[in-house]
Amino acid sequence: MPTPLHPHAAHVAETLIARGHHGVIVTQPDSTHTAAEAAESLGVDVGAITKSLVFLLDDDPILLLVSGAHEVDLANTGKRLQGNLTQAPLDMVRIATGQPIGGIAPLGHPTNLPTYVDNALSEYAELWAAAGHPDTVFRTSFSELVRITAGLAIDVD
Repeated sequence: MPTPLHPHAAHVAETLIARGHHGVIVTQPDSTHTAAEAAESLGVDVGAITKSLVFLLDDDPILLLVSGAHEVDLANTGKRLQGNLTQAPLDMVRIATGQPIGGIAPLGHPTNLPTYVDNALSEYAELWAAAGHPDTVFRTSFSELVRITAGLAIDVD
């Protein structure tokens, strides 16, 4: 008998379905807390892993969906977003997303975070993103990710 989804992952599945996605959540037997672990567990390139990262743009929280192969250059990306980009404190990340670190999904948060999607993700036909709880993921594509998050595609470097 299958194990039921954690409530955070179930909420992400419901949000995905409400936004026209198939809503299938996969629970991985191996750790997927980092992009490298997720890529290894799924047998995909690390660049196809979507990292959901919360930053402050000036004083407001935003969500950057970044390729697992990228690190965010705060100065360059902040300039592109026309503000000062800084790392959000962990307590703010938990409050803004309602999800645990290592399992933050691109959607299903208690607040609508302005969302920006790394153009580098468009290089992959299939993307994987965390599903609201560590060790859970879902499959999507770049265009679908932009659509279901109402995100804005940008270059992240």
